[in-house]
Amino acid sequence: MKVTIVGTGYVGLVTGACLAEIGNDVFCVDVDPRKIDILNNGGVPIHEPGLQEMLRRTRAAGRIQFSTDVKASVEHGDIQFIAVGTPPDEDGSADLQYVLAAARNIGKYSNGFKVIVDKSTVPVGTAQQVKNVVEEELKARGLGSDSHGFSVVSNPEFLKEGAAVDDFMRPDRIVIGIDDDRAGNLAREKMKRLYVPFNRNHERTLYMDVRSAEFTKYAANAMLATRISFMNDLSNLADTVGADIESVRRGIGSDPRIGYHFLYAGCGYGGSCFPKDVQALAQTARENGQTLRVLEAVEAVNRDQKDVLVNKIVKRMGEDLRGRTFAVWGLAFKPNTDDMREASSRRIIEALLARGATVRGYDPVAMQEAERVLELDLAKRPEDLQRLHLVGTQHEALKGADALIIVTEWKEFKSPDFGHLKSALKTPVIFDGRNLYEPESMAEMGIDYYAIGRPHVELDRNQDGK
Repeated sequence: MKVTIVGTGYVGLVTGACLAEIGNDVFCVDVDPRKIDILNNGGVPIHEPGLQEMLRRTRAAGRIQFSTDVKASVEHGDIQFIAVGTPPDEDGSADLQYVLAAARNIGKYSNGFKVIVDKSTVPVGTAQQVKNVVEEELKARGLGSDSHGFSVVSNPEFLKEGAAVDDFMRPDRIVIGIDDDRAGNLAREKMKRLYVPFNRNHERTLYMDVRSAEFTKYAANAMLATRISFMNDLSNLADTVGADIESVRRGIGSDPRIGYHFLYAGCGYGGSCFPKDVQALAQTARENGQTLRVLEAVEAVNRDQKDVLVNKIVKRMGEDLRGRTFAVWGLAFKPNTDDMREASSRRIIEALLARGATVRGYDPVAMQEAERVLELDLAKRPEDLQRLHLVGTQHEALKGADALIIVTEWKEFKSPDFGHLKSALKTPVIFDGRNLYEPESMAEMGIDYYAIGRPHVELDRNQDGK
């Protein structure tokens, strides 16, 4: 099938590559010539495991192309996926300007029946706005929707960064919201044909009305964010009463009604989805005269959770951190991505620098993006920026540091050489925002270990080793 993907960001690239992989003729368009140049030269502007290899295969087979030619992109695809950004507005609502601009272009250059698919995460009612914009453009061309028919479909993505290719190729479910009319029936047949390869083992497609499909995406992310904030809230109480949140997690996760997923306490969630989707759904409620009290609490807990590690550092080392150096392992908001959006590391690093500390940061993948983002964060504080050093290895980050801070749970951090770690640090202190190690084991090795919601085991100062 001929498919157009509008937007070569995270969702658009993964969608385009995977659809090309199963044999479709895919045209990816973007208004950013820099991105298109990178893609046409064999590069990938984002880090996602497996994506570069898939793009190399599909490009070599001639099943995917990249261009800034909007007219050609509209003329190419019978199915037009809108996969552009929906960044949060000042009030937390999703900014739909890029979605509606894409819709306007489809109406402006449409050359036949089009299935317009909202792949971007958009609030309830967006499909109707897209429909209105396309109809306006067709009317301006003197065309009616009968002669150049179209249907607007909601097909939200459920891709985890770091596992997106696998999520797309082996989906848990495919949600399609579609109108129950003649155009909708035509669109349903095209979408069914497009997704046949993903349903051969068993039917994964859930058909529903458009508004319910739009709502489903927000509801899914809101539920996952709620589980994270719930455990983070409990972890802070566990710290106070002397319970171990890891034991609690195993205790409640063994209940099949609850399960283990998204029950890990940590230093807050980030990324491109959870923060903005929680805000957008809460704003949708406010616009409709309601309050989603649980979600507002979820957001507040997450905001405060990003300060928990810093509070532990201050309690251990004092408010004035001038002359102190901290190694930070992990900068991206989660492993297997270079995404720095709403990453906890940003808040933690800014807080340490503001107290006069020096920071030596390392991430296996996100170094270039971290440098760009942190320079923007600290643009008005050049004196702080001078005390931030992004280094090439995890061992280099440790050299001469007063303590290690773990922010992202990359695999290479899970079993380090603790002997080397102790010798490289001025004092053997770890502040672990992802609970990678066991407190008792750390104490036995003479490491002063502070985790999230786990008991702190006091060291025998005679075996401290420093």
